[in-house]
Amino acid sequence: MTYLDDALRQLRKYKELGDRALAQIPEEGLFKRLDPESNSIALIIKHVSGNMRSRWTDFLATDGEKPDRNRDSEFEEEAGDTPGSIRERWEGGWRLTLEAIGALAPEDLEKNVSIRGEPHTVLEAINRQLTHYAYHVGQIVFLARHFAGPAWQSLSIPRGKSREFDVSKEGARYAADRREQEPKDGGRTRSRGPGAATRTAWCPRLDTRWRGSSG
Repeated sequence: MTYLDDALRQLRKYKELGDRALAQIPEEGLFKRLDPESNSIALIIKHVSGNMRSRWTDFLATDGEKPDRNRDSEFEEEAGDTPGSIRERWEGGWRLTLEAIGALAPEDLEKNVSIRGEPHTVLEAINRQLTHYAYHVGQIVFLARHFAGPAWQSLSIPRGKSREFDVSKEGARYAADRREQEPKDGGRTRSRGPGAATRTAWCPRLDTRWRGSSG
């Protein structure tokens, strides 16, 4: 697996975390704030998608901070902000990001691009954005967990269930007791790793309104 393959895998994993969190809150939960100075999930999505559009449009040829981006407006609730428009921003930003990175070749990683006039290698630019998106997806998950309350379904290993579940490098949860035991060394057994076909990935049944394609 190449660096680009793994970067795409990590990005898809973060999008899926966001999708699964968003599926657990009512539409009005998108616009709730913890306090007047906090950002709602909708504003976080506006910011993330605005960043994605700016960074990944003509990625190799133009500065990552586009002149038509109005970053401050990303943190303001506007009349045209609806659950549908927020959902379109989320899907569109991720689609643009994944397509731009998916079009790169390994030899592109040492090329130079700029973000706000500061030079980055392509590899540095990808790492910068990957960590930035992980930070904001974490915020979305935190807020969704708060607003969902007792109905929340864990996105990884539920509290008190560490001995019952594991999480693969793909981010999928699987039952730890569903391991295939294979005889080895005079009758002793060993279990297969997280990628073994005998482990069944767990995925909750969620509202499909927020389950879009991550590609």
